[in-house]
Amino acid sequence: MSAPVASDREIPCGNLQGFKRYFKHDFISGLLVFLIALPLCLGISIASGYPPIAGIFTAIIGSVVATLISNSELTIKGPAAGLIVIAIGCINAFGGDGTVGGWTETDMDAYRAALAVGVAAAVLQVFFGIFRAGILGEFFPISAVHGMLAAIGVIIIAKQIPVALGVSASGGPLELLRKIPEFIATANPAIAAIGLTSVLIMFVWPLVVRKFPVMKVLPSPLIVLIVAIPMGMSFDLMHAHSYTLQNHEYQLGENYLVAMPDRVFGMFDSLTTPDFSALQQPFAWKWVFMFFIIGSLESLLSAKAIDIIDPWKRKTNMDRDMVAVGIGNLGCAMVGGLPMISEIVRSKANIDNGARTRFADFWHGMFLLVCVAFIPMVLHRIPMAALAAMLIYTGFRLAHPTEFMNVWKIGREQLVIFVVTLVAVLATDLLIGIAIGIATKVVIHLSNGVSLRSLFKPEIELAEDDGQTVRLTAYNSAVFSNWIPIRRQIERLGLVERKNVELDLSSVQLVDHTVMDKLHEMESDFEQQGLTFTAIGLETHQPFAGHAQSARRKGLWTARRLTVVSELENQAMLEAALVRLGASGFTSMQCVGAGRHELLENAGQPKPMVRIEVIAPQEACEQMMSYLRREVQLKHRVTFAVETVQVARMDAFDQSVPTIPAEAQPNADESSLEPAAH
Repeated sequence: MSAPVASDREIPCGNLQGFKRYFKHDFISGLLVFLIALPLCLGISIASGYPPIAGIFTAIIGSVVATLISNSELTIKGPAAGLIVIAIGCINAFGGDGTVGGWTETDMDAYRAALAVGVAAAVLQVFFGIFRAGILGEFFPISAVHGMLAAIGVIIIAKQIPVALGVSASGGPLELLRKIPEFIATANPAIAAIGLTSVLIMFVWPLVVRKFPVMKVLPSPLIVLIVAIPMGMSFDLMHAHSYTLQNHEYQLGENYLVAMPDRVFGMFDSLTTPDFSALQQPFAWKWVFMFFIIGSLESLLSAKAIDIIDPWKRKTNMDRDMVAVGIGNLGCAMVGGLPMISEIVRSKANIDNGARTRFADFWHGMFLLVCVAFIPMVLHRIPMAALAAMLIYTGFRLAHPTEFMNVWKIGREQLVIFVVTLVAVLATDLLIGIAIGIATKVVIHLSNGVSLRSLFKPEIELAEDDGQTVRLTAYNSAVFSNWIPIRRQIERLGLVERKNVELDLSSVQLVDHTVMDKLHEMESDFEQQGLTFTAIGLETHQPFAGHAQSARRKGLWTARRLTVVSELENQAMLEAALVRLGASGFTSMQCVGAGRHELLENAGQPKPMVRIEVIAPQEACEQMMSYLRREVQLKHRVTFAVETVQVARMDAFDQSVPTIPAEAQPNADESSLEPAAH
C-alpha cells in the first residue's frame, strides 16, 4: 500500500461525501492499523495496571468520538505508551499492582479509583479545549519534552524486561534497571524464549521491510503474534503445569497469557465504572493533573507532528481536537478504558497505508470491536511476553541513542536540558521531572543575559503596516516562556487579518531553540493560507551550533583573518585563487619589503610586494592555507599568517550565506571587526 501523494488536486475531507469517496482507502488503512493497534492496546493496558481489554475500549471509543468531533483527519486516537508511566503510577498510588501476582480485589479497587481520576482529567481537557487553551502546548521547551519522552522509554523498557523474561518484579525504574542481571538469572526459560524471539522480530523486521518493501503490509506486531501464539501453544500455556530444566523447576500456565473474556460478547461483562470516592483523597489530584498535563501535551504534539507530514497539509484545530480527546477520555473512564491521546506511531502508519480522512480511525476501531466481541478466546492465547517485547521496542524508539545525537547537534545546552529532564523523571516522576527540565532551561536563559522580566513578558511592537504586509519588531528575548503572546499577535495580524508578516528579530538578544522551531512552523502555517511569514534580523545573531534551528544569541561571530605577502607579479593569481576557495572579498595593498632571502643575498634591498588580507570562516581559511602550502609555496616566495577575529555579520564573509543589501543591514556603517585572542 502506497502513501497518498500531495499532488492529488482535491483535498480529502472527513464528511459524508468523503466517507463515500474515499471508502476504499480509509477502510484498507483502518484494517492495517488495526493489525498494529490490537496487540499494542493489549500490551499498553497490561503495562498500565489495567485489565487488557481496557485498551481496546479506549481505541473503540476514541475512533468514534474523534471521527465525530475532531477535524484531525489522519490521527489515530487510542492508548499510548507515553501514558503507561502515569497510569501504573496511579494504580500503585491506590495500592494496586495490576496483573503482577494475579488480579485481586485490591487491584480492582485501585483500577476503579484510577478511572475516577481519568474522569476528572477528561473534564479538565474538555474545558481546556473549550476555552481555547490548546496553544498552551506551545509553552513547553522542546528539549525538555524530548527528555521526558526518552525517560518514559527507559521506564517502559525497565518495567517490561521482567515480563518478557517471565519474572515477577516491582519497584522504581532505577531499581528495576539495577536488577536486570538478577532477572536474567531467574528467568523462566519457556517464557524468555517467547519474549526474546519477539524482541528479535521487533528489531529485525524493520530491516527486512527496508530491503523488501513489499513486506511492509505485514507490520512487525502481527509477525510477533504469528510466531508467539504457536510458541505459547507448544508450551501448553493454557494449562497449569511445571517442567524441569537443569535441575530447576519452572511453572507455566494461563497467568502468562492475556486475560480476556471466555465467550462471545463477553466484553460487556468487563465494563467497569469509576469509584468517585477516590477523588476525596488529596493525592488523587496529583494524578489528575498528571493525566491532564502530560496527556494533553502528548496529544497536541502528536497532532501537530501528523499535520506536518499530512500529504495535503491540512491544519488541525487544536482546541477542537482537545475537546474531542477530553470527551473521548470521559467516555473511556466511565466504562473502564485507559486514557487516550492522538497516537503518533499508529497515525504515521495510517498515512503510510494510504488513509485519506478520519474515517480510517473509525474503521480501525470497528475492526477492534468486532475482534474483541467475537473472538476474545483467540486473543486469550497471546503470551504477555510477546506484548512486553513490543513495548520494549517502543521504549527503545523513545530513548533511541540517535535522540541524544540529534539534541547534541542542535546545541550543547539543549543536551544539558534533555539529560537533566531524563534523569529527573527517572529519579522523581513525570511532573517534577518536566518542571526541573523547564527550570534548567530558565537558568540557562538567565545566564545568557535574558532579563527575568522579558523571560515571561515579550516586548513586541507594530513597526509598519502597508495594508498587505505587517512588520513587527521584537526586543530583548524571544524564548519558549514568552512565545505564546508573540504567536497570538502574529496570528491576529497575519492569519486573522489576512496579511503577510515580517518579524524583525535584530534587536533581540536571544532566540532559543524552541522559538526557532516555532518560527519554522509559522512559515508553514502562513504558506498553507497563501500568505508569507518571514523572520528577519537573525543574520546578526550567532548560533550556538551548526543546526538550522539552534538557539541564536546576538553577538560577534568568530572568523579567521588570513594575511598573505608575496611578490607583486603574483597578485592577480592569488586574488583569483582566494576568491575561488571561498573568500567573499579581499583587500590588496602594494608595498615594499625584504624577506630572509633579500637580507642574505641582496644586502636587505627591499623589493615590490603585495599584501592581501582575507576574512573567512574557519573551514574556508583552512582550504586557502592548504592551497598556499601545496601549490604556491613550491613555486613562489610567499608567506602567510592567520589570526582569530570577531565579526558582527558572518554573512558578509561567507559565500554560502546570501549577502543582505546594505539598506537592510542594521548599523551597516559600524566597524565589523574586533580582534580576539589568537
